[in-house]
Amino acid sequence: MTTLQAPASKSVSHRTLIAAALAHGTSTVHHALSSADLERTRGILHAAGAVLKDLGEGSWSVEGMTNGPAGGKDAPLDCPVGESGTTCRLLAAILAAGRGSFRIHGVERMHERPIGALTTALQHLGARIRFEEKEGYPPLVIDTDGLSGGDVDMSIDESSQYLSGLLLASPLALQPTRIALTGRKAVSWPYVGLTLQVMEDFGIDFSVEEKENDLWQSVPWRSVTEARPGHLRITVQPGSYRCGEYHVEGDWSGASYLLAAGAVGREPVLVTGLRADSLQGDRAMLDILRNMGASVDIRSDGILVSPSPLHGITADMGDCPDLVPTVAMLAAFASGDTHITNIAHLRIKECDRLSACATSLSLIGVSTEEGADALTIHGLFPQVPAIPEGTVFPTWNDHRMAMSASLLGLGRGQRVNVDDPAVVRKSFPDFWNVWSALA
Repeated sequence: MTTLQAPASKSVSHRTLIAAALAHGTSTVHHALSSADLERTRGILHAAGAVLKDLGEGSWSVEGMTNGPAGGKDAPLDCPVGESGTTCRLLAAILAAGRGSFRIHGVERMHERPIGALTTALQHLGARIRFEEKEGYPPLVIDTDGLSGGDVDMSIDESSQYLSGLLLASPLALQPTRIALTGRKAVSWPYVGLTLQVMEDFGIDFSVEEKENDLWQSVPWRSVTEARPGHLRITVQPGSYRCGEYHVEGDWSGASYLLAAGAVGREPVLVTGLRADSLQGDRAMLDILRNMGASVDIRSDGILVSPSPLHGITADMGDCPDLVPTVAMLAAFASGDTHITNIAHLRIKECDRLSACATSLSLIGVSTEEGADALTIHGLFPQVPAIPEGTVFPTWNDHRMAMSASLLGLGRGQRVNVDDPAVVRKSFPDFWNVWSALA
């Protein structure tokens, strides 16, 4: 048996550091992820007025902003988000709730990723936004005197981060902010649950209502397992984030590769540092593994996954899109077909992940079929996929494609070569060191 430590949650690290930076007073945040994306978030929070000090071993002292984010007066405050979509979307809303001028920009791919649903809502609440190149996309400049609050609509067809950003910013508004969910569907809803959990931990007052039979009724927010556009709204009261001591839980997204390794490798893998009752949507990895026939044991010291014959499944992964590359590679080792659905939004991630998964699998002889919002993988079991000598897997500058490709060598004990190993620093900088224990 190999024991591996899950990395700190990237999603919870972003949200906890943002809340601490908005709190009055000094907070201590423990076990925060150190990665390229978090560096971007910390850098912008610091530039906007928070004071963050590295205490070592994932702990940070965060002195909150005195009066919210402070932008430039004569020129916009420079806010480089790099390739971090989470930083871009969450902080666009946070900065719009501040005072002054802010310029948000990133790498070329970031300027191809939409943000219009969020900026439309922010403009409705009083922010003035100018797009430098293409309407609804970064780079953009926000000029603001704060957010007004009031009623606003929000579509999360493309990303739940739009809603999460607006929720985190709403306590800074002048009056209560009531956000009504619109659009055709709600993707990645569990990430909104993580946002509400952090807001609750930091003392923010909010309420959630669902519409049934044309009547709005208050419901416990933890009871919401999916969001139906036109049937859900959230009201956030103005208030201050509460400083204190906070701990970031382990990351189910980063741990998915380690858990999957236990199913297709040569020995069981015990993954520590995860909350089995986590609100993270990627906790769905447990159910996916079980449904595919893997042996999964939730123990007091971690999650144990043991090698097992796998079979194909049909899975709606709209709420856990970051798991798709992991499951797609896992499906190569299964018997029969695996159908992954409701994943059109993966085409606007760091790369087009549907096409990228299909390309990676084709390099080991696995055939796939792409749909507009689906991917089908034709598994090879009982044949064990082999990597042709000299194969180098492309990463498309996408951390999840690099880490998921690493699974493809486990069946035959082969080493996987990727064209840019350093890309994993975006979310799991220590990945290759951790992964080496499986070799």
